[in-house]
Amino acid sequence: MSNASIASNSKITFLNINSPTLKANLTKVANQVVIPIVGIMVFLLMWSVAAQNIDTSLGKFPGPSAVSEQFKSLYTEHNAEREKEDAFYERQKKRNEARMAEDPDYSPRIRAYTGKETFLDQIFTSLKTVMSGFLLAAIIAVPLGIAIGLSKTLNTAVNPIIQIFKPVSPLAWLPLVTMVVSALYVTPDPVVPKSFINSLITVTLCCLWPMVINTAVGVASIDSDLVNVSRVLRLPALRHVQKVVIPASIPMIFTGMRLSLGIAWMVLIAAEMLAQNPGLGKFVWDEFQNGSSDSLARIMAAVIVIGFIGFLLDRMMLQIQRFASWDKASASR
Repeated sequence: MSNASIASNSKITFLNINSPTLKANLTKVANQVVIPIVGIMVFLLMWSVAAQNIDTSLGKFPGPSAVSEQFKSLYTEHNAEREKEDAFYERQKKRNEARMAEDPDYSPRIRAYTGKETFLDQIFTSLKTVMSGFLLAAIIAVPLGIAIGLSKTLNTAVNPIIQIFKPVSPLAWLPLVTMVVSALYVTPDPVVPKSFINSLITVTLCCLWPMVINTAVGVASIDSDLVNVSRVLRLPALRHVQKVVIPASIPMIFTGMRLSLGIAWMVLIAAEMLAQNPGLGKFVWDEFQNGSSDSLARIMAAVIVIGFIGFLLDRMMLQIQRFASWDKASASR
């Protein structure tokens, strides 16, 4: 290759490296990847240094390495419990097969495995409860918010009730919910455990209000031009809601949903701790009561999981909002 060609290629490479597009891409990668990683590394370093200087009644405060070890231990315990469960059902299967070989008319009975819930089991229990409570709240809150936003009279009537109950703590709702459920849900063989119902209703009551308020504000602030077009076309009330109100209010509705889901997750953990309902909150409380040398590290592992799941739930709602919203600019925030 000639010297002129080499010089030309070097010049092209130099120009590409210094191009505005490449600089913008590098800046974007740095902002989205490098800087967060640096922030996490600094946090881990500060956490490790602080942990070495904090002594508790159970020993040193757990640092990142101790917590990572507990993550491994919790996963190992989960696998061991699943192996016990598989072995339990395998023994039942063999026993029933042997009985049926002796007596063809024998009707096999399958007993449910009653081993302890592992950390992963409690994560899924909490997720199931929070999503059930959140969906129930959405079914109530979105139609109510639309009705309040469309009617000033209804807004005036309902607003004082919302403002009174909105700041009530889940710790205040939980005893009332427990008493009501115990009084009304009376059955010797409940299909759904009472503890699940208690947590579900408590979550619903506490995450209802942000959805109602944001939906009502979104409906009330619809562009007047859209309302006028609907009047010109003489759309029926339900058609007006379907074609104009809901599409125009989706950004605010989903903002309320994101707030409510975050509140629901925090409320659930507190409710599980207080009522000793199965889930991550109960896991944290049980470890605190256990008081072993590994308890602090296990609690810290649960705290990290709780925060990470809360982050994922928020990102999930944001992605759903981007998919459902016509206003992609507002949905991206």
